[in-house]
Amino acid sequence: MTKSDELAAIDKIRGWIQAAQRVVVLTGAGISTDSGIPDFRGPNGVWTKSPAAEKQSDIRYYMADPAVRKASWRSRLAHPAWQAKPNPGHLALAALERRGKLHALITQNIDELHQAAGNSAARVIEVHGTMRKVVCMRCGWRGPMEETLRRVEAGEEDPPCHSCGGILKSATISFGQALVPEVIDRAMRAAVEAEVFLAIGTSLQVYPVAGTLPLARDAGAKTAILNAEATPMDSLAHYRLSGPISEILPAICAPA
Repeated sequence: MTKSDELAAIDKIRGWIQAAQRVVVLTGAGISTDSGIPDFRGPNGVWTKSPAAEKQSDIRYYMADPAVRKASWRSRLAHPAWQAKPNPGHLALAALERRGKLHALITQNIDELHQAAGNSAARVIEVHGTMRKVVCMRCGWRGPMEETLRRVEAGEEDPPCHSCGGILKSATISFGQALVPEVIDRAMRAAVEAEVFLAIGTSLQVYPVAGTLPLARDAGAKTAILNAEATPMDSLAHYRLSGPISEILPAICAPA
């Protein structure tokens, strides 16, 4: 796509949003890379650089292997999300909500930067949970992640649940772990209700959430993808952009 084609596409999508009342956005790791949080599958992704790190996101390895849990806690302690701030892409979506245009914000991210940017919890659908809370896999106790990380800093390599002694993990959905049906149902309903559907910074490879784009398109929504890498669903989008999210998304979300 030439620069003039890109500018024309941005202008067209901005016009869609101006005319719509129900804009639904799906975000993936790519929207947070400009905040200093690496994605997973991109050229500089966490799993691309260290395939062994993917084990930490697999519930089978996590529950069975203390060494994997210890590595996971070290990784959580050093995660760049604790210092990350919302970037212009996040802020653009918060501004979209303030304009009354944002119907739902479906996110695969676990960093809560959308809420930090100003999006309301009522609009954000976190399909993969949040890294900012911890949960006991035995008794279901939940609490703030910061408290457990302080225990790790104090020397507990694999801190157990204070209530029952069970295994603790972040309140995220790991590979091999069941998604929350009510959350997925909400995301699918939002996709069907969309007048405009934007997929931002997602590889559109993880199901069932990747299915929201074709669902929205089949229901009549205008669709656009903004992602650095090609996705399997590029042919389903009315427009596909690959430039910097922090530059293009604010332009798309600006009032026409």
